[in-house]
Amino acid sequence: MRRIAIQGVEGSFHDIAARLFFDGESACLVCCDSFEELFRRLADDEEMVGVAAIENTIAGSLLRNYELLRQSPTTIVGEQKLHVEHSLACLADDDEAALREVNSHPVALQQCRDFLTAHPQLKVVEADDTAAAAARIARERLRGHAAICHADAAERYGLRVVHRAIEDNKHNFTRFLILAHPAQAAEIRDEHSADKASIVFSLPHSAGSLSQVLSIFSFYQINLTKIQSLPIIGREWEYLFYVDVTYDDHHRYLQSLEAVRPLLRELQVLGEYKGA
Repeated sequence: MRRIAIQGVEGSFHDIAARLFFDGESACLVCCDSFEELFRRLADDEEMVGVAAIENTIAGSLLRNYELLRQSPTTIVGEQKLHVEHSLACLADDDEAALREVNSHPVALQQCRDFLTAHPQLKVVEADDTAAAAARIARERLRGHAAICHADAAERYGLRVVHRAIEDNKHNFTRFLILAHPAQAAEIRDEHSADKASIVFSLPHSAGSLSQVLSIFSFYQINLTKIQSLPIIGREWEYLFYVDVTYDDHHRYLQSLEAVRPLLRELQVLGEYKGA
């Protein structure tokens, strides 16, 4: 049985992403209260794999996770993209007209702002997790309370879905990274099918240094799908660049890394994997 560390509880979006990626496999979830705990558990157990969100099409990048990933002994072995849909759910025997409070993660509440504006009688109360909000309502039998969560979470905890697809933007997706220790990586990913890589590098503080690197990637026909910069603490005006690239030829991709290496202060490959 595969042990999978996620941030959140059963029924959370991390749980759904994990089940989609490892479809058909028997799995035991290790639920973590924070991403720091998730990465700590992965560091302590080489046989455990992890699922961690890295960006959302509306909320943007989870910047803290980039740093946790760079410091982690794990490697990226895959990715899973998930369409984020929110539902309003309450106790099965509760009356919708009697609902007075709605609980959810602050990001989910923000993503359902139009619905909440249209229902001003609902007092908005933040929770640590969408599914955890649903679990608490079910566990404590909180009448008059509703959770904004995925419909799967509502079903898991025995709640009734009152409204479906209440998110403002119907094109809301989250990308999750699948993480494993290098010794376990070959079991999960097919290295011959890898067509995407995530790397991080730093540059000398000189004019044109980034454009030179990007030009080399372009020459080798390496497509940059994302670039995220974060400041290097203690080194004023210097940055780490987290870059996702896709490629058709793995050998050409390796050649591009060797070509840019002399221009970089440091280079770390965070993982090579099949793009979702």
